[in-house]
Amino acid sequence: MVNRKARSFVTIMVVVALSALLLRMVVHRIVIYNIVQNQSLAQVNLKLFSTAMENYAKDNKNVYPTNIDLLTKSDPPYLERDYLAANAVRGYEYDCQRLDATGYNCTASPVNCQLTGKTVYAVSTGGLIMAQSCEKD
Repeated sequence: MVNRKARSFVTIMVVVALSALLLRMVVHRIVIYNIVQNQSLAQVNLKLFSTAMENYAKDNKNVYPTNIDLLTKSDPPYLERDYLAANAVRGYEYDCQRLDATGYNCTASPVNCQLTGKTVYAVSTGGLIMAQSCEKD
């Protein structure tokens, strides 16, 4: 009788261990999927921002906007959303280090490196998007 209980306990422990392993694998896949989605959206948003900046300059004799309001509050708007004012969009924060009449330099950085994204994206005048790992060497 005791031997049978011991086998039942071992069986339960094996089932629990296998369930935990499968759950860990599923959660890992979900995290990786979310990171990839966040990174793709960050690239798209930077491209939208860059396109809005370039279109504004084309319409205004090669003078770039000096603030984001000129893009979002024009009629019709060049950009539907102010990404710089938002805290974070799908795990990425947006910032423009330079936003003046001669051009722009903007970045999209993950809120938490390796958890919300693995890459920092940057775009500058002309629309070239560059990517760099967010890990510190």
